[in-house]
Amino acid sequence: MVRIEWPLHIVRRVVLAVVAATVLAVGGWFAVSWLEDSRARCGDGVVKRGEDQECVGVTDGSYVFRGHLTPVEKEIEKENNRVENGDEPYVSVAYMTSFTLDGTDSNSDESVRHELQGAYLAQYRHNRGDLAASPKIRLLIANTGGGSAHWRYTVGELIKRKNTGDKLVAVTGLGPSTDANRAAVDLLSKQGIAMVASTMTATSIKDIHNFVRVSPTNADEAYAAAAYLKRKKFRTAVVVQDAAKGNLYATTLGSEFTRAFPNRATGHRLVAETMTYDSSVANAWESEMNFMSSQLCDEEPQVIYFAGRGTHLMRFLDALSNRACQNVEFTVIAGDDTTNLTREQLAAAAKTQVRVLYTGLAHPDMYRTDPHAVSAPSARYFAAGGFLDTTFPNNSREDGQAIMAHDAVLTAARGIQMAASEGKVTVTGDAVARMFHQMNGGQQVAGASGFLSFQNNGNPRDKAVPVLRLTATGRAEFVEVSAARGTPREGQ
Repeated sequence: MVRIEWPLHIVRRVVLAVVAATVLAVGGWFAVSWLEDSRARCGDGVVKRGEDQECVGVTDGSYVFRGHLTPVEKEIEKENNRVENGDEPYVSVAYMTSFTLDGTDSNSDESVRHELQGAYLAQYRHNRGDLAASPKIRLLIANTGGGSAHWRYTVGELIKRKNTGDKLVAVTGLGPSTDANRAAVDLLSKQGIAMVASTMTATSIKDIHNFVRVSPTNADEAYAAAAYLKRKKFRTAVVVQDAAKGNLYATTLGSEFTRAFPNRATGHRLVAETMTYDSSVANAWESEMNFMSSQLCDEEPQVIYFAGRGTHLMRFLDALSNRACQNVEFTVIAGDDTTNLTREQLAAAAKTQVRVLYTGLAHPDMYRTDPHAVSAPSARYFAAGGFLDTTFPNNSREDGQAIMAHDAVLTAARGIQMAASEGKVTVTGDAVARMFHQMNGGQQVAGASGFLSFQNNGNPRDKAVPVLRLTATGRAEFVEVSAARGTPREGQ
């Protein structure tokens, strides 16, 4: 074999060319990767996900998820900067829900905006308001995307912030009662993060490590509604329920009312089996409601208990208003998801000439009617001309969403304060969650939706439930305060 010997200068050139090509290839890969990442990035902790490329993740208010959230997100960002640049210790609390809503969500833009306003109010009160305490709170905004489709990414971002400079100890909000949001709760629970749900009412969501809720459960709402109806001499009822798989709200609301209302001794009864529709079957559930109106004309119940989302209630009322038996008057009572309807939707519902009642989560008029059931200092922030009115003008408070979010963050803040009361240098999520079980007597949370104390399963004790009436102008008019046992918990 002939041996070929290359001159040294040629060998050097070949080696340098190979090295240069390799560097260019690797550098090109990094450049492409960086370009792809930059295109996917919306802001710090926020990226584009899914076919719609919606921006999801976690922000301190520096990234605005939707334009209508700009005023409140900027207030949160300003307060966060003040906390970070201050001399006092702080921890982070996140408010998580879907802020970029799509057609699968039961919430409205209006309702989630009000939630964030209430969360900011609680942060303000804890940091430098009438409840000022330490450590201070840095409030993070966590968007799970339309229908909570990207909850895994957002929860992953929150978990990263547990052991970093963010010092995340609690997640509040958590969205409505759906399978996706329940899965998010389970994952956060395994990470030792404290959780306070604001509007999650499904009775089946309970006995979860580190989890409590400030809202009444569906069982509480159903029993409070039944108690009200019985006081008003309604004796016959029918349940209309969404049978869609994964809608924990509708499933538990309907089943609880079927237990709460009937009483053979007093003559209260259901005059027919539960009538169901399936909102997951496109182009079918609306037709089902048209057929229901004929059945209801035959049964003539005094009251119809609607166990479904507010958006479906709108279609049901339309169908009922076009019933054949116009001479029969119907009263419909629904659950708290009705509060997610916009003022325009409520006004449209009022025009159906069907009397509509519903159990809400909170209402600003609760304090005026029953001052012992609600904290006076907290209620004043939601009154006409109060803090929220002046900070975020032209926003209605009747849906109660701001109140519930405020009480959720306030509960987390109270837990943080209690966990740090022994002079502990580091406050953990597990420590904060343990404090939820000590919120009794003088330690209960003085909320704007009622006084908050928690059972071992995470549910609030004797939570106040407002009964609301839909007026002809589309307003949610307060009727009375009820509770599962009839009497809500009072302050001590």
